[in-house]
Order: sequence, then C-alpha cells, then structure tokens
Amino acid sequence: MELPANPGDSPVELELTVENVESALYQLYFDPDMERKNEAQKWLTQAQASAQAWQFCWALLAPDKLPEVQFFGASTLHTKISRHWSDLPSDQHDSLRMQLLSHILLFSSGPKMVLTRLCVALASMALNLIPQAWSQPVADMVRAFQPQKPDSEGSSGSEATQDPQAHCLALLELLTVLPEEFQSRRLAQARRAQLREALAGEWAVVCPLLRQLLQSQDSSNQVKEKVLRCLSSWTGLDVTLGDSHELVQDCFTALSNPELFDSAVETIVTAISQPDSQRYTDALVTLMPLVLGLHDQLKTAARDGDMESSHGICRIAVAMGETHSRVLLEQVEHWQEYLALVNMILFCTGIPGYYPVSETTSSLTLTFWYTLQDDILSFDEEKQAVYLQVYRPVYFQLVDVLLHKSHYPSQEEYASWSSDDKEQFRIYRVDISDTLMYVYEMLGAELLSNLYDRLGRQLMDPQLSAVWQDTEALLFGFQSIAETIDVNYSDVIPGLIGLIPRINISNVMLADTVMYTIGSLAEWLADHPVMLGGILPMVLQGIVKPELSVSSVSTLKRICRECRHDLSPYAQDVLTVSQDVLVKEIHKSSQCMWLMQALGFLLSALPVDEILGRLHSLITPHVQRLDTLARQEPDPTNKQAIVHILGMLSSLFTTLDIRHSDSLESASSQRPSAPQGTPNPVVVVLQQVFTLIQTILSKWLDDSEVVEAVCGVFDKSVRTLLHDFGPMVAHLSEMLGQIYSAYPQSSALDLARQMVHIFSGEEQHLCTIRSLIEVLTSVTLHLFQQGPRNHPDIAESFMHLHAQVLKRKPELYLSEQLDVKGLFYCGILTLKFPETPTVKAAAQFFTELLPRCKDMPSLGEVLQRDGQLLTETILQAVGGESSRSLTEHFSEVLLSLNRHCPALLAQWLKETLQSPGFPSAHVSSEQKHSFSQQLLREQTNKRRVKDIVKEFSLLCLGLQGAG
Repeated sequence: MELPANPGDSPVELELTVENVESALYQLYFDPDMERKNEAQKWLTQAQASAQAWQFCWALLAPDKLPEVQFFGASTLHTKISRHWSDLPSDQHDSLRMQLLSHILLFSSGPKMVLTRLCVALASMALNLIPQAWSQPVADMVRAFQPQKPDSEGSSGSEATQDPQAHCLALLELLTVLPEEFQSRRLAQARRAQLREALAGEWAVVCPLLRQLLQSQDSSNQVKEKVLRCLSSWTGLDVTLGDSHELVQDCFTALSNPELFDSAVETIVTAISQPDSQRYTDALVTLMPLVLGLHDQLKTAARDGDMESSHGICRIAVAMGETHSRVLLEQVEHWQEYLALVNMILFCTGIPGYYPVSETTSSLTLTFWYTLQDDILSFDEEKQAVYLQVYRPVYFQLVDVLLHKSHYPSQEEYASWSSDDKEQFRIYRVDISDTLMYVYEMLGAELLSNLYDRLGRQLMDPQLSAVWQDTEALLFGFQSIAETIDVNYSDVIPGLIGLIPRINISNVMLADTVMYTIGSLAEWLADHPVMLGGILPMVLQGIVKPELSVSSVSTLKRICRECRHDLSPYAQDVLTVSQDVLVKEIHKSSQCMWLMQALGFLLSALPVDEILGRLHSLITPHVQRLDTLARQEPDPTNKQAIVHILGMLSSLFTTLDIRHSDSLESASSQRPSAPQGTPNPVVVVLQQVFTLIQTILSKWLDDSEVVEAVCGVFDKSVRTLLHDFGPMVAHLSEMLGQIYSAYPQSSALDLARQMVHIFSGEEQHLCTIRSLIEVLTSVTLHLFQQGPRNHPDIAESFMHLHAQVLKRKPELYLSEQLDVKGLFYCGILTLKFPETPTVKAAAQFFTELLPRCKDMPSLGEVLQRDGQLLTETILQAVGGESSRSLTEHFSEVLLSLNRHCPALLAQWLKETLQSPGFPSAHVSSEQKHSFSQQLLREQTNKRRVKDIVKEFSLLCLGLQGAG
C-alpha cells in the first residue's frame, strides 16, 4: 500500500530502518543493562511517533520475525491509528483496512499477543471511521472472516479456509476488543454518544452470530468461551437485557460444562447486574426459572465441597436478587418464584463449612439481606404488611443461619488456622454482627425474646451448654444488637443479666464474647444498678487473664464510665484487682491506659475525702518505679518504661474529674463536698511528683517522645481540671519556658495554648502567662531566623498558640517584649510551607490578627509595613505555589484584609498584580483586574469570596472551567 509522505522531521536522530528498530527491540528485551534498556525504550517511543512508523510496522509483522518484534509492529499500528490518524490521507483508509484484515487472518493461529494487538488496531480504526466512512463495520468484519472462494476480494481462498476455527476465534477477538477499545478511548462527549449509538446498532448483527456459535454442537469450548467473553464486552456498552436476554439464556447451558463454568458465571452476572435491566421485567421473569434451576447443582456442589461451583452459582443468584429485588417483589403473580430465589440465597448464606477456610460463598450474600429488607420497608403500610407476612419467617431463619455461621471451630482446629484466616473470620463476624443489627429493625423485640429463650434452654441443660460455640453464638447475637440499639426497654435484659453468671468462661473465645456482651449492656446497668453485684465479679475475673485483656479492660472502662455513681460498694474490689494487674504488668501498654481511664471514672465518683488516699495507693508503686528510672542513665529500655508510666498518669488524669462528676449527681446525693480551699487531689499529686518530673526532663530534654509524654500529663490535667489547676500554673509555666528554651518542641507550645485558653482571663495568672508567651515567642523567632523548614510541627503549633492569644487575650500584644513585626513575618513564612495543617494554622493566625490592627497601634504599623508582602504571598500561593485544597483558607485571609483595611488591600492588589507574569503566566491583565474588582466588592460573603479566589486559582493554573 502507498504510505503518506513524511509530514515533518523525525524526532529520532538515528536513521529509522527496520534493522535499527529490530536492534533497539533486541536491546529492550534481551540487554541486561537497565540503562541501555531505558535508552532503547525511549528511542522506540520516538520511533512510533515518527511518520516512518507507517512504513516500518508492516515489515516488522513479517512471518519470519520474532513474536516480540511482530508485537511491536502491531502496537505501532495501533499507536499510529489511535494517536496520529490525521497523518493518513483518507484515500488510503480502504487499503489500510484490507491490509489489517489480511494480517489478522494471517495471525489467526497466533501468536495470540500479536493477533490481539492487530484486532485492537482495526477496532481503533473502526472508531475513527464510524458511522460516516464505515457504516456497517461488524457486518463487514463478519463477511471478511467467512470461508471464501479463491477469487474473493481480500485474502486468498487457500489462506482463508486453512483453519475455520482459528478464523472464527480471530473474528470473536475482534468483536470483543471493539467495545473495549471504545471504553478506553478518550473521546469528546458528543463523539462518545454518537459512537455508542452506532455500536449499539451493530448488536443486531453480533447477537445472532453469538447465539448461533453458542448453540452449535460443532463449536469448540474455546469458541464458546470467546462468545461468553464477547457478550460481557458488549454488555459494557449498555446493550440492554431486553436485547440480550435470549443470548443470556443460552449462557446458562454453558454452566454444566466445567471448562466454561467460570466464564459463563462472569458473563451472566455482568448481564443481569446492569441496573438498567430493571426496566426489562419480562426478560427478568424469563430468566428466573433458569436461575432457580441451578439450585440442585448448587446443593450438589455444597455437598461435595466444590467451592468454585457453589461460589459461582451463588454469585448469579445474588446478582439476580440484589439488583432487582424491588422489581421482582412487585411481580406479585410470580411471588413464589422470588421467594424460592430468596430461599436459594438463604441456602448460600448457610452453606456448610467455616469461612474463609472451607467456604468463601456465604459472605457474598450479606448485602442482599440489607437490600431486600430496605425494599420491603419502603413500601406503603398495606403492602409492607403483606410482604412482612411472607418474609419475616425467612428472616428468623436467617438469624439462625447467621448465628450458626458465626460459630468458632474447635480450639484445636482454630489453632491450626493462619493469622490471615483468623483475621478474615473476625471481619466476617463483624459483617454478620452488622447484618443482625439491621435485621432487628424488621423483627424487633421478638428477636431478642427468641435469642433469650434459646440461651436459657442452652444454659439450663448441661448437655447443651457443653457445646460452648452455641452459647457464644447466642451471646454474640445479643451483643450485636445491644451495641447499637437502645435495649433499655427490653424485658429480656434482666433475665439475660441473670443468666450470664451461669456461663462457664473457661473457654477464651466464649469468655471474650461474655465480656463484650456485658460491656454492651453498660448503659442498661447504669439504670439498673442493683444488677451490678452479680455481673462485676465476672469482669474482675476476666481482668486478671492476659488472654482476655482487650475485652475485659474495655468492658470495665465502659462500666466505670456509665455506672460510676453506683460503684462505691465495689470500689475496693475494683481498685485491688486493678492495682494488682498493673503492678504485675499483665496487660499491654494500651490496655493499661484504658484501665487507668476506668479507674479515673471510678475515683471521680467517690466521696472527696476518700479520693486522695485511694489515688495515692494506686499510683505510688508507679511513681516509685519512675523515681528509680529517673536516677538511672538514659537508655532505650528506661525510656519506654518512663513513657509508659507517664502515659498511665495522663490516662488517669483524663477521666478523674470531680467537678464533672458532681454535676451529674442527683440532688438527693449524700456525697460530701470538698471543704472550701481544699486543693483538687490531682493537683496535690502533681505537686508531689513535680520535682521527679523535672529530674526526668533534665536527663531526657532532647528526646521529643519523653517531653511529649511529660507535656501529656499536664495537658490532660489542665483540660480536665480547668480552673482547679490554678495552683500549678506558675510552676508549670516556668518549667515550660525552660523546656522550650533548651530544646524547642511542639508539645510544649500545645500545652501553653491550653494554659492561655484557660488562665489568660484570670488576673492572678496574667503576669505568668505573659512571661511564658514572651519566652516561647523569643525562642521561636530565633529558630525561624535559623531556618524553620525542618520544623513544620513547631511552626504549626506556634501559629495556633498566637491565634489563641489573639482570641483570648489580645492585650498581651501590647507588651514591649513581644516582637510583633517578627511574629507577622513568621506568619508570612509559615503560609509558604508545603504542609497543609501548618498553612491552615498560619491562615487562622492572620484571621485573628487582622481585626485587631485598628485598635492596636503596634499591629497597625506592622500591617502598613508588611501588608503588601502578605498580599503578595497569598496571591503567589493561590496562583499555584500551594495546594488547591488550601484556597479556602487563603480566601478567608483576603476577606479579612478586605473587611478591615479595604483601601490598603486595593492598593496592594494593584501594585502586586501589575507585575507581568505574576502570579502566573496564564492570567491576563484584564483577568487580574476583574479578580481585584470582584474581590474588593465582597466584605461579608465568605462563600462568594471563596468562589472568586477558587476561580482565579484555576485561571492561574490554566484550568478554567475545571472547577
């Protein structure tokens, strides 16, 4: 064929000959040197883009070439057709098409990768020509692959009739890749719609051909599998179920053929999962008997442990039931068929075996039960009543099935599972738990009664209770529901609480579930404290067992939080057991923290005169250990122990809240109040350990983890105690100043921010807070002068601290010791950081600072001096220097500037934006002027300013209209 002249100079320096291309391919595939491979790859990419590629690609497809070389030739053809189509004159389109068809026939017997690439190239060509220049591509393709006489146009007869099966497979490959190439091509919306319509019209030719091949006894399994894949491909083009249901029916016959089973399942599921197919009710109704007809095959597969077959059939049933549940429910005359399908899916949910070790099918069905329930409950009351009559019994069966599926295997078998299998089983049980919670909406209180009756029978009969899995599953069901549903009004909970102590918790899995069940009933116990005596000993029994660590400690924490005001009679027992397990280090660090939080709740509700004594006995062993560690030389083991103990104190002080506890107590409470002037017990303890903490800091000052842990103790205390923390303010401020001066760390700034928040309004602490802020600011400004880029966390915390100062006590800015100019410049530098949270903090600092510039001369002066630099920095950020996600925060600063100094902002915008190419070469002078005018008009509407700035940012990035 005659190829086009070179439209321009080749970008490839080396002469483009077939030999050179082959040499580069050999280098790419067989040279061990990665650098040379990359060089060859780059050169070949340039070669494909060159005009000569139209010529050398055919030579590379010669029969005597290596498959890798032929593949590159076919890929080059596809590249040229899909990306450089306009280079080819239209009078050469027909000859290119004939050559492509000829080569597809030539490669129909392989290699497969070359054949597929040639088919993709012809598909790409079709997409360039449809519908104007090639009106019936599929009919033409089918005709080209028919066995032909020797004198026919195209391939020679001998070539065409060599291997009819190979030609048939090649045709099917071509028909399969045509929709796929359409899906992957980048097309304008109008062109995509035009092509989609044209290709959908071709289905009338494709469908009869596929049906004929699938029904023919002469078709090999290979051909039939290709037919199935071809149907899936066309389904992706939105070929409707109305147009394909007869072919989909034919696909069901392939399910009895083991070699075609997987492909048939995939195709059927794809076809019936299209949401649009709900419009084709008649087609769905005709397919229903075929789906139900698979039930026997499903039972046989389940009986024989054939996981692949049961999995595939289940996918078909679920696709039918889940995608079309509402439509099928509405086919009232076919209600029995749909009920049969629901029961078939129920069989899949309860398929024998343990997930995921001996079955993987049941999990596929769980979302179906949500869908069916939602659809039933969405009907009006009259219809709903009819459906509930039919389906409530099914959902009660479902509960039985789900509880059975949640059973653990024997301990020996479970021990043999891999950690991955155990984790998958855990997640599976969480999914079952969610499903049971959902099912409760349909079955209501009757479900809890049902579970309670079964648990009662189980525990009263020694033979039944010997099977611990049955008891565990019933408790698991209760816990699933009680965790999220308000069961306070359920009349079975008192009975359940009475039954729980009868359970033998020698089995770990059962004991875990007992603990979680008790935890889920903590709010109920708070309303029925009389029941605590029977249940708390079980929890304390669990706490001493390391294997029950997570469940028992989290349950105790929930009980202490919800029932704290009724725990006084049991406080000694709880504290004794807890102190014992903490000293013996039975639990991991995170559970120790939970346990300390639990004890904080417990102590909060005790009489005030008791708290300090109990608090001392609780923490003394840990403080003594801390004292020993503080005397030793620093090493990693000591460090972890120090951080652990400080973490426990933090956790305790997070929840030990006497004030909050008082406010919750009823008016009739006899709890004595603390004598006037009595310090808070936490403050007493902190004062006693303060010297010890200073000793630790003196050795670990340069370790951010230890400093963070120390700050954490005080941070949690300040947040919980609020103004009761007052006696510690002076000591802590001095210590914070020393910590930060010696070794600046963000945790010290965050703690200072809490102090500002709470104490800056109290006259007696104002002087202390002012001194602290001055020290922290001076040190940070020095750090910024040295280069702040390595400290985004410090910059972020520093900005938050000063935003808090401006919000709570702006008068601190009147101090002559505070370098306001330096602060302003720090804020501008921080706006340029790449870290999003840091920039947000700087923006917040400026939105707090700008409103105060009028009333505070020092701030007004610095704004006059550096306001233009601030404006320029923000415009630079908006223009592309910063992430687009930050535009909203920059817009807030601009709005604040416009609200509080509009004349100055107008001047700064004019001067800044007049620089050519600033903030981006993409915006014209007119666009910059328009942006300024729009911005200056808005002084109140935050949403509008955000939109204006966002639009300008997109213009700067060359993305206008990409909003």
